[in-house]
Amino acid sequence: MRVDQFDFDLPNERIALRPVRPRDAARMLVVRPDNDPVLSDQGVRDLPSLLEPGDALVFNDTKVIPAQLEGKRLRGDIEAGIGATLHLRSGPDRWKAFVRPAKKLQIDDLVVFESNGTRLTATVAEKADGGEVLLVFDRLGPDLDVAIAEVGHIPLPPYIAQKRGEDAQDRKDYQTIFAEKDGAVAAPTAGLHFTPDLLDAIKARGIDMHRVTLHVGAGTFLPVKADSTEDHKMHAEWGEVSEETAAALQEVKARGKKVIAIGTTSLRILESSAQETGRIAPFAGETSIFITPGYRFKAIDALMTNFHLPRSTLFMLVSALAGLDTMRAAYAHAIENEYRFYSYGDSSLLFPETSGTKDPSP
Repeated sequence: MRVDQFDFDLPNERIALRPVRPRDAARMLVVRPDNDPVLSDQGVRDLPSLLEPGDALVFNDTKVIPAQLEGKRLRGDIEAGIGATLHLRSGPDRWKAFVRPAKKLQIDDLVVFESNGTRLTATVAEKADGGEVLLVFDRLGPDLDVAIAEVGHIPLPPYIAQKRGEDAQDRKDYQTIFAEKDGAVAAPTAGLHFTPDLLDAIKARGIDMHRVTLHVGAGTFLPVKADSTEDHKMHAEWGEVSEETAAALQEVKARGKKVIAIGTTSLRILESSAQETGRIAPFAGETSIFITPGYRFKAIDALMTNFHLPRSTLFMLVSALAGLDTMRAAYAHAIENEYRFYSYGDSSLLFPETSGTKDPSP
């Protein structure tokens, strides 16, 4: 498909720079393609009443690390400023990273990141297209994790970072209450809306809650530069669906109840784990799944997600679920009615368009 089919104009003032408080006070646009009306203005706190007892919500328990590093390249007596965003750990002492400006780096260059009395050095081991490099650090395992936490910054999305700097509040705001497993460089933002009170209401409704892991990579920030979706390359991310979670979700499906992914990250790891029969299986490894219209969903029955960027892989994903025309109309409605967009913005609850998006297999 042409990428420009997923374009739309977003007024600058619709981009949220801070979350609402309390977090579950955000608005939520409910999209049911097969209903009349298709669109319904609700709130995040309405979520329990929109689902049925026995349904299951699936959250991503990844934790955002301070993966934005600022340092300098050393080559002989010459120094040059370098910025790096870690996006995929590939060993105890190594990370793949997007660097800027990439043209200043060569293989075997030494890069130094220093802050708060901590000095962390890395060697450029590989260099790929799109500003990606492999950095091998001078420490490994937990020691490397501690050093990154001391020298790094929370990698706010560009549409926020370009308007204001990161501050101490972001270290709290840019984590979900489910965050347990270090490794993400971007928050699974649908989960940011959940509070203890909302979880109590979900439990009281008889809705199951389960967790998966997908360590969101910096590739989520990259624009789609190709003219056709077939020419776009997704960067790999590491994820896991445990045996226990897979079995529990399969039981939900067997009862005829819905599996609702909280966020596109939960959806992508669930769909990566799903077999062609629709069965959700245990999974642990990298996934580069790219979901566009025409995809047959196997694992999930609905999606709660924030509003996404134009021409992004995530807007393509929601269009695959609910239909491109429906989502263009939904986003036009959201813009006209002053919904707040992106990571700190409002939410949506999307149900599938039944014509060809839901796998009929049991």
